[in-house]
Amino acid sequence: MSWNPALAPGCPDDTGADAIETLIIPRSRDLGDFEVRRALPAPQRQMVGPFIFFDQAGPAEFLTGTGIDVRPHPHIGLGTVTYLYRGDFHHRDSIGSDQIILPGALNWMVAGRGVTHSERTSARARSGAHSLFGVQTWVALPDEAEDIAPFFEHHAAEALPVIENEGVRLKLILGKAYGETAPASLFSEAFYADVALAPGARFPMPDDHEDRGVYVLEGSVVIAGQVFEAGRMMVFRPGDAITVAAGETGARLMILGGATLNGPRYVWWNFVASSRDRIAAAKEAWKAGQWGRGLFDLPVGDSDEFIPLPDPVRVRAG
Repeated sequence: MSWNPALAPGCPDDTGADAIETLIIPRSRDLGDFEVRRALPAPQRQMVGPFIFFDQAGPAEFLTGTGIDVRPHPHIGLGTVTYLYRGDFHHRDSIGSDQIILPGALNWMVAGRGVTHSERTSARARSGAHSLFGVQTWVALPDEAEDIAPFFEHHAAEALPVIENEGVRLKLILGKAYGETAPASLFSEAFYADVALAPGARFPMPDDHEDRGVYVLEGSVVIAGQVFEAGRMMVFRPGDAITVAAGETGARLMILGGATLNGPRYVWWNFVASSRDRIAAAKEAWKAGQWGRGLFDLPVGDSDEFIPLPDPVRVRAG
């Protein structure tokens, strides 16, 4: 299908360099077995549309019998998106979901008023040497959805819309873009897509969303005459026509954005909320540990351990 009738192949990109509103260089954190790069939240910008957290996990290699074990932990006020390029995760949560996440598929868990989950390398993957490479994001919920009951959706790779055109392959993970709609249930306007580019391939960013950003996972891109290597997030000025071109070796990207929320969000640990009171209540509930009798329970099938509430307690507003 055509990306944009007004964008002819090879047309010049007249966008000025000032169209790039923010350049984010992720913070790297060594977790021992692998590295995480966190692009959001950043000192320069808390969110891109409703996306308030963006972590690149890996790439990393693991020996037989080893893997990732993210113990049970709580969330409020957000939806989590786990998307893998290599490897797998075994997801369990407190509403009974039990799902292996495979490359190209979507796990969409909406915390609402409160949910607990764990993510671990599957037993199958641990049976041999294996690798992990993926992205996890959080989508902040609008005010009217903060108190909804938690729910979970899994959408297999073949259920997500794919657009291919002249060296561009785009898989829409969440939301609406380029005339396509992804199947996950959303509560605000957003788009999130996995884009693979052949060397020199070009595509236009969606022009019908307020906030838009690009994260380079592999290779490099040229935008407004500037080259950006892997491990960079660019956020664009609203309304500008933006063309993204792959470098000499091609590129792998995540594009994301949508409408801004109606107010700032407070972020502390794994909690996102429109008020400090919600954060405080969630902290007290997790610390109390009244599993199944209060705000939180432990995941079905993974209830022998959990991550305790961090200390010292600190709330940060973005």
